[in-house]
Amino acid sequence: MKRFVVVLFTLIAASGLASASFGEQQEIIGAGATFPFPLYSKMFDIYSREYGVKVNYQAIGSGGGIRQLINKTVDFGASDVVMGEADMKAAGAPIIHVPVCAGAVVVTYNLPGSSDVRLTPDVIADIYLGKIVKWSDPRIASANQGMAIPDLPLTVIHRSDGSGTTFIFSDYLSKVSKGWQEKVGRGTALNWPTGLGAKGNPGVAGLVKQTPGSVGYVELIYALQNKMAYSSVRNRSGMFVKPSIASTIAAMNTGLSSDMRVTLTDTEAAEGYPLSGFTWVLAYREQAYQGHTEAKARELVRLIRWMTHEGQKYAEPMQYAPLARDAVAKAEALVRSVTYNGKGLL
Repeated sequence: MKRFVVVLFTLIAASGLASASFGEQQEIIGAGATFPFPLYSKMFDIYSREYGVKVNYQAIGSGGGIRQLINKTVDFGASDVVMGEADMKAAGAPIIHVPVCAGAVVVTYNLPGSSDVRLTPDVIADIYLGKIVKWSDPRIASANQGMAIPDLPLTVIHRSDGSGTTFIFSDYLSKVSKGWQEKVGRGTALNWPTGLGAKGNPGVAGLVKQTPGSVGYVELIYALQNKMAYSSVRNRSGMFVKPSIASTIAAMNTGLSSDMRVTLTDTEAAEGYPLSGFTWVLAYREQAYQGHTEAKARELVRLIRWMTHEGQKYAEPMQYAPLARDAVAKAEALVRSVTYNGKGLL
């Protein structure tokens, strides 16, 4: 009997240790972009209930997510901006960029009595360069013939903090305006030639709403939530395109590189919205580092694959653009490239 009790106690203890170890392996930690946070929250809640894997994600901004991944304090980072060469070098090992969805940055405005204003690339650039200062400017009127636009001063609103939204906006302007590229360039934080700064998408949206004659840029979901007007923008094909999920998906129908470190701005797609951009999950390609277990690495790649496949159905209802077919295929290849001691995990 005594021997039986000892054996039983040993089995229970071993079972408890195994359970603790298993539970520890089932928690995945991530941090980064705020833009996809509503979608990620939905995805991670569903994934936890369906697969028993807890995902602890902190929306601290793209830059913070990249830094924490480099410091190896998270299992994955998330970013609306591709990692630059300096960050890739600082990581010390290859990092994969797996797209999860795409979004549109819209040019929103507060113009009483006017709706569906059309803007051309050169006009948007010159507004933000401080060269166009009134809504009655002939170039704005030329693109909006037949529309009564009030003769109001233009108040420029921009982000005061670093953000992926600013990167998408400035990346676009750098492609369509030589003057912008030479004077300001692209980045998550800029030395703005003109305008008032506001923190975050909510800050920009709030300041535009309370300032007649103002113009700003926010992600589509914020314009929709706040019932704000936003412009159609002429794309490279000469079409004025309204930002939407459909036109953001269309923007992906262009050449996508196998590493998916690509921008969608100024897309060549005929019906694509030109201020579109991916948001990515970032992870080390080789997962055998700094105490990572193979079981943890396997759960990570399963999660990322689920986000780019089964999880895609949650994107559109939440006003995010799901991945186009070619993007899904390239995301699959990237996830399958992840290894543990050189061995594939899927």
